Amino acid sequence: MEEQLVPNPNSVNGLRESTALLVDDEPVLSSHALAALKEFLAEQQSHSATVSDAGDSEDVALVSEDWRLSQFWYSSETATTVAEEVLTLCDSVDSRVACIACPTLYAYLKKMDPNVSVQLLEYDKRFEQYGSDYTFYDYNHPEELPSELKHSYRVVVADPPYLSEECLKKVAEAISFLITTGESFLLLLTGEVQKERAAEILGLHPCGFRPQHTSKLGNEFRLFSNYDPGTRLGGWEK
Repeated sequence: MEEQLVPNPNSVNGLRESTALLVDDEPVLSSHALAALKEFLAEQQSHSATVSDAGDSEDVALVSEDWRLSQFWYSSETATTVAEEVLTLCDSVDSRVACIACPTLYAYLKKMDPNVSVQLLEYDKRFEQYGSDYTFYDYNHPEELPSELKHSYRVVVADPPYLSEECLKKVAEAISFLITTGESFLLLLTGEVQKERAAEILGLHPCGFRPQHTSKLGNEFRLFSNYDPGTRLGGWEK
């Protein structure tokens, strides 16, 4: 007979304060640690699982951000603007789209055009809910991407999880693997601090449009492209 499990009194589903340090030889959080954990969990639970602006009736459902994975969802305006640009590009080239580490964009694209062909490459396995549209992606190992994705996407949008040169170079390897030869379109959403690197590593130019997130970030974000968007996206910055 299997040993019956006894619920931990400090489990997430039943937090309670305790001044004891041990219960049946199991470590127990102090009252201060419990209070801090309760506060964190309350913030997580109160965070809306949708990406929206106040009063926006066109919400798109998403899982909550996980700050441990450097996840910060786009505002509704940003997601809509970038999705409209991607769909415009798809209309002109009838292409498949790869979204690297930008699940907000994937969700908006599928809402705005359910028939668009989009592949989400993302580390967070909660997005397995998207079925065959999801591919597990660890930016540290671009060489592990499935061979069937090689040179399959004429439109690629990437949002590197970290603002480092090492991360951008690794993501650039994934982009090179995914993007088709010949005419192709690349959009990169990352911090202003990556401006020179984006130009050097990927040959990208900054656009006038400034991406925003639902969470207030200390770093200013920019949108870069490898093509001249004309009057869209605020045009190329002069």
